[in-house]
Amino acid sequence: MRIIGGWLGSRTLQAPPGLATRPTSDRLRETLFNVLAPRIEGAAFLDLYAGSGAVGIEALSRGAERVVFVEQAAPAVKVLRANLARLDIKDGFEIHAGAVSAFLRRGATGAGFDAVFLDPPYDAEAEYAAVLELLGGAAVGFLRPGAVVVAEHRRKGKLELKYRALARSRLLGQGDAALSFYAMATEKSDERDGPG
Repeated sequence: MRIIGGWLGSRTLQAPPGLATRPTSDRLRETLFNVLAPRIEGAAFLDLYAGSGAVGIEALSRGAERVVFVEQAAPAVKVLRANLARLDIKDGFEIHAGAVSAFLRRGATGAGFDAVFLDPPYDAEAEYAAVLELLGGAAVGFLRPGAVVVAEHRRKGKLELKYRALARSRLLGQGDAALSFYAMATEKSDERDGPG
């Protein structure tokens, strides 16, 4: 794995050992940040199920002001901390070692987030629904006006078009993975399927 763009571009990252954590591929991360590019500079970014931290570190490399990583698996947290140390990233981030749902239920921290990325294990379908329901309901305070929530999932896996106040605005497929983009339902939704 490597960082695609920004001031850390081309630097390599470690991945947690074993198959319990599935890192977001470089190609899919590039697609994600091509879409998010206009909103990353100075943004507050929330990386849920952070794993190695590749997505959140990519956000920092591209100019995000603050990244919060949430990861429960101890081996992944260890690799995440090692990646940040190896890249000499000393500030602009927080790590919360624990369950994503517990983090969201504790309530919003700071002024909220401009972008939220979630990548639970593909087979944990209940996790997708639970987290998106929280972000569209009880934990909506985590989202700043105009925020985007992006879920990486199996392409054949079907996420709902709406989760309370969140409505899907875009769906991009790549290989056997897909990215579903959500925004507040009161904001303009334009359901489009990207290249596959």
